[in-house]
Amino acid sequence: MFLDNRQVAMDSVLEALADSIDYFQDNLERLRPSLRDALKPHYEARSQSMRELQELAREHLNMLPRDADVERDDYMWLWSRLKSFVGNESQVVIGELLEQERVLMQALSNLMTHPLPDALEPKVEECWKGCRALIRELYTLQKSRPKRR
Repeated sequence: MFLDNRQVAMDSVLEALADSIDYFQDNLERLRPSLRDALKPHYEARSQSMRELQELAREHLNMLPRDADVERDDYMWLWSRLKSFVGNESQVVIGELLEQERVLMQALSNLMTHPLPDALEPKVEECWKGCRALIRELYTLQKSRPKRR
């Protein structure tokens, strides 16, 4: 089944959400406990939003769930670990999380150029606001920690 442009845009958002959640969960041990505690509520809310968006996409856009890109996840994990050899591990993870937020914001922006069902639009806007809040938190955390080990 081919997806139309709106479905492709929604799929990109769902993929970016899943990637960001997976990356955070895969790298929890690399963050200092204070950073982990500051970020965890954002990702718990994101997980809930993603589940709700998936359900709405199934219901209103006739989209079926898709499998995660495991090879891409493995590549991102390895690349991040390699960067940690030359930098502060927590700072590397924060930088990667910020990059994922940029990808998510681009996907959300693209989705918002399409007409959305009334039931879906508020959840997309909520996701946008959550992303903006997480970006602010990540920048605050990035500036409050020294760059060197």
